[in-house]
Amino acid sequence: VSILIGQDATAVLAGLGASAAIIMLIFRDSILGLVAGVQLSANDMLRPGDWITMAKYGADGYVTEVTLTTVKVQNFDKTITTIPPYALVSDSFQNWRGMWDSGGRRIKRSLLIDASSVHNCTAAELAALREKGLAGAEPVVNLYALREYAARYLKGHPGIHPDLMQMVRMLQPTPEGIPVEVYCFTRETDWVAYEAVQGAVFDHLFAVLPDFGLRAYQRSSDREPQ
Repeated sequence: VSILIGQDATAVLAGLGASAAIIMLIFRDSILGLVAGVQLSANDMLRPGDWITMAKYGADGYVTEVTLTTVKVQNFDKTITTIPPYALVSDSFQNWRGMWDSGGRRIKRSLLIDASSVHNCTAAELAALREKGLAGAEPVVNLYALREYAARYLKGHPGIHPDLMQMVRMLQPTPEGIPVEVYCFTRETDWVAYEAVQGAVFDHLFAVLPDFGLRAYQRSSDREPQ
């Protein structure tokens, strides 16, 4: 080429390098988007219809469109967030597709128990709990009896997935009370149905606390322990 145009090869190479730099600058997003799109597709990281969460870009909703230069996400408040494809490769985002595929949606929520209401069950309390089917015959602490009952309740609940993990555990006590965490998965993955099951579980657990002589912690409560 240098012979045909009568120019030194160094000048030709310098011109090609400058042209390539300009082209890279102009088509930077397209090139990065193309590479990122290949990576997203090859690794099955993202599909239209996936629910993704990406706090950095304020995205929390369903992917509606994937192109070379943009990924559009319709958030649950009906706004649209546009994300560069290469950001999904270089940054972290959460894809909820695995939850749909598993057939279960996780409940991970705690009851905060007033520590002053925890005590050894009296004979009368044990008799009342046994009569209601809430405890066995052995002497127990009322908080332990609640955890055992809650675990049985989850196993028998029609809305809780029987093949996925179920656990009721006590976490580290805090100034706001003793957290008793319910960890399980609902059969329903739809948001509305999931919230209905979760609400029903905690409605019931809050309602049976008095049967165990326990109280939920409330910061505004200054009453004396009963």
